Amino acid sequence: MVRVEGWAEIRRLHFVKQLSIREIARRTGHGRNAIRRAIRSDAPPRYERPVRPGKLEPHKEEIARLLDDEARMPARRIRELIAADGYVGGQTILDVYLREIRPRYLPASRTYQRTSYRPGELCQFDLWEPTRPIPVGQGQTRRGYVVVCCLGYSRIGAGALVFGKRAPDLLWGIGRCLWRLGALPQTLVWDREGALHAGRGRPTEAFAAFCGELRVGWHFCQPADPEAKGLVERLQGYLETSFEPGRGFVGPEDFQGQLDGWFERANRRTHRTLRCRPADRLAEERALMRALPDAPPDTDERLVVRVAPDPYLRVDTCDYSLDPRLVGRRVEMRVSQREITATALDDGQLACRHRRSFARHRTVTDIEHLRALRAGRGKPAEPAVERRPLARYDALMG
Repeated sequence: MVRVEGWAEIRRLHFVKQLSIREIARRTGHGRNAIRRAIRSDAPPRYERPVRPGKLEPHKEEIARLLDDEARMPARRIRELIAADGYVGGQTILDVYLREIRPRYLPASRTYQRTSYRPGELCQFDLWEPTRPIPVGQGQTRRGYVVVCCLGYSRIGAGALVFGKRAPDLLWGIGRCLWRLGALPQTLVWDREGALHAGRGRPTEAFAAFCGELRVGWHFCQPADPEAKGLVERLQGYLETSFEPGRGFVGPEDFQGQLDGWFERANRRTHRTLRCRPADRLAEERALMRALPDAPPDTDERLVVRVAPDPYLRVDTCDYSLDPRLVGRRVEMRVSQREITATALDDGQLACRHRRSFARHRTVTDIEHLRALRAGRGKPAEPAVERRPLARYDALMG
């Protein structure tokens, strides 16, 4: 049989060179009959053989029925079911066939669009939990959380360490991140964090008051949709692989200091998507963002208590001393991320000022409060004892 390239050469020699069949046979070595068939045929030769039905062919209808009932049925289970009907093939050819046809029975997969952000449009937030507890002093460690933010246009990031998921903790972390960015975006994007989301896309009162004071909007992503805030999710992934490994921390201040230093370096790296440094875009973005107010919103937790005879107040498992001279009077307690303060409601007298301890089950006492306690006690009163003259004892003895 003449191959394709030989068929083309024979036709070239015959129709272009005008050679005889004898000369073509001498040059190509093909038989004369083969040369005649090549000249008469309009198409190159092609080897054909009858198609034999595959081992899966008799079972394709049953496979389609199984996938129609349960599109994600495992391939091994499908093989077990069709083997009962006479299937003798292997698992590999079934796997290859299922990869081709299974997408027809699955629900339509999610598609994505590329999103571009205008300068100052939004800032995405997320809560990241370090894998190791944070040292907090007194030989103790505690689970910490980092409020992470990322600007949409410049990809500038910042983070703040907190030790709780309550509204005062998260709002303080948001405020610190915004002040690290140096300007205010139009919208804060969060997932449905319990302390900030009141349900059905509505903010809690504390979060609404915070945004209202800063005059920024909010947006809550749909449930189980972390891809909606993919910028901060990717930054968080970079944080997990680049910041935490190989580091040690002395305490919360050391953790926050190293975190701020890491973000400064990360913001100066060349971003893979932007093809430039986020810090280079920050100036352009800040020009279209609103300026920060003179002071961040007050996110301290407040409570009013009456000073008990045992002048201590418990905050987060720790007891903090109060001025014992204010026993019976009401004071307003302010709990921030850095200190605990209290003032009397009637005259504004300072009742206490303590550095907040994140170590648990401690008693924190101001030395002045201890001195006031001792001064208020005075010397213990001695019982009155009658003094009798010795002559009376002599008379009794006879």
